[in-house]
Amino acid sequence: MIKQLAKSIREYKKPAIITVLLMMLEVAIEVSIPFITANLINNIKSGIEMSSLVRTGLFLVLLACLSLCCGALGGYTCSKSSAGFAKNLRHDMYEKVQGFSFENIDRFSSASLVTRMTTDVQNVQFSFMMLVRMAIRAPMMLIFAITMAYIMGGRLATTFVVVIPVMVFGLIMIAKKAMPAFHAVFKKYDKLNESIEENVRAMRVVKGFARENYEKQKFAAASDNICKDFTFAERVVALNQPLMQICLYFNMVFVLFVGSKIIITNQGTTIDIGQISSMLTYGFMILMSLMMLSVIYVMITMSIESAKRICAVLSEESTLKNPENPVFEVADGSIDFENVSFKYSKEAQRNSLSDIDLHIDSGMTVGVLGGTGSGKSSFIQLISRIYDVSEGCVKVGGRDVREYDLETLRDNVAVVLQKNLLFSGTIKENLRWGNKDATDEQMREACRLSQAEEFIKLFPDGYDTYIEQGGNNVSGGQKQRLCIARALLKKPKVLILDDSTSAVDMKTDALIRAGFKEFIPDTTKVIIAQRVASVQDADLIIIMDNGTISAVGKHDELLETSSIYREVYEQQTKGGEDE
Repeated sequence: MIKQLAKSIREYKKPAIITVLLMMLEVAIEVSIPFITANLINNIKSGIEMSSLVRTGLFLVLLACLSLCCGALGGYTCSKSSAGFAKNLRHDMYEKVQGFSFENIDRFSSASLVTRMTTDVQNVQFSFMMLVRMAIRAPMMLIFAITMAYIMGGRLATTFVVVIPVMVFGLIMIAKKAMPAFHAVFKKYDKLNESIEENVRAMRVVKGFARENYEKQKFAAASDNICKDFTFAERVVALNQPLMQICLYFNMVFVLFVGSKIIITNQGTTIDIGQISSMLTYGFMILMSLMMLSVIYVMITMSIESAKRICAVLSEESTLKNPENPVFEVADGSIDFENVSFKYSKEAQRNSLSDIDLHIDSGMTVGVLGGTGSGKSSFIQLISRIYDVSEGCVKVGGRDVREYDLETLRDNVAVVLQKNLLFSGTIKENLRWGNKDATDEQMREACRLSQAEEFIKLFPDGYDTYIEQGGNNVSGGQKQRLCIARALLKKPKVLILDDSTSAVDMKTDALIRAGFKEFIPDTTKVIIAQRVASVQDADLIIIMDNGTISAVGKHDELLETSSIYREVYEQQTKGGEDE
């Protein structure tokens, strides 16, 4: 896990190393100051020349300034390295997610991915900052301070034999009690983000059913749950402070009481005021070091869960990979299914598709009909290799889709999915997702073909009209037509419409299909539809039922041979006649 995270440091390795060196220098200076001060106090007591006093004082000021500079520079380089590490980590995660197949994405919820790229990365960044700065400073300070305390205080330093174990034991018990609460919080963060995302996306539904109060209560319950866990954990961690104060004051009382007694008894021959002063300072340094180590321990323990969640994304391997020697050209739009069976995961008990055998010639218009859950979407997702088959093979242009370069295949097999999505930006910017180099004329042609130009002209800004996130400022039918135009700009060998004209009227639907025949006759068109009218003129109609092909043929043939097709046709035409 550490090796995997360390790969994201990259160009920020240098400032991280500089931070470590600056911290070491700062500790060395800080530990030497009490030693020099103790000797100065003893020299003042025994009598010292003013020039020597001034020189020593100026030297102490110089050391203090140098320590301050080391701390300030260390803070800068530490911030630079930790922020850069977090930036690279987010970039690496985002890049990894972009390479995921749908099967990989199914394993992570979108809310969980958002939490991992924000809260989890922030926790790991903070731990990295603590490790680079405090995890070097605190142990060094502890070791140097204890060493100097024994050099300066002798028997008086035995106070640390009592204080250190007490504080270490207390800190371990505090961390042990707080960690389970910190661990539980992250999964609850996922649920909270999921609730927010769901509510925002379904805002129209929430308002339509007047369920605002219910959603508020649901969010408040999730938020309160996180608050309780954090409050408990922070309450336990807050015990660090009184524990340190107890140990600190015990050390002060012990050093002052025992030290004073030794000075009076031995007339300052074994220990003097300077040593007592340095002992108090070193005691404070030791306890502060232990306090810093406890904070580091708590933060690292808390961020381990975040690190595991981040590494789960970084170590996830895409289930779809390019072959060693991929094919970069698709010959034509012919499609073959050979003994194809498919299920969404290896653990699934039943297939989504079973025993599919089918041949589609290049340039054909193919309709796909079937009820909900019949396997229509699964069928077309295998053509563009969104998923891989479980058995058999799917061929496009006479080659197994697994032989193609993924980008080449998907550039030649354009899919307009059932859930149409537009991105925030102008209409032009959205259309150029299909072809980044598309000219204005090519965009207009694609929009004429998809019957989108008619409503685009009505917008004051035309093709420069801004589309809000998700396309919320255009209707469902307008969104579908823009998505079809975007797919057409790819000039694909195969065009798949997954119920992509459901929101347009029948006249517009017919015009879109007529445009396909006229302008893209060589492109294979696969149209999934709920309306018989959308596919009855197709060269081939496929009837899906329970993951299998129930019947294949033209409109007239299926009316005679397929009870499913005949029933759907009669229901829809009868409804039209009644109307």
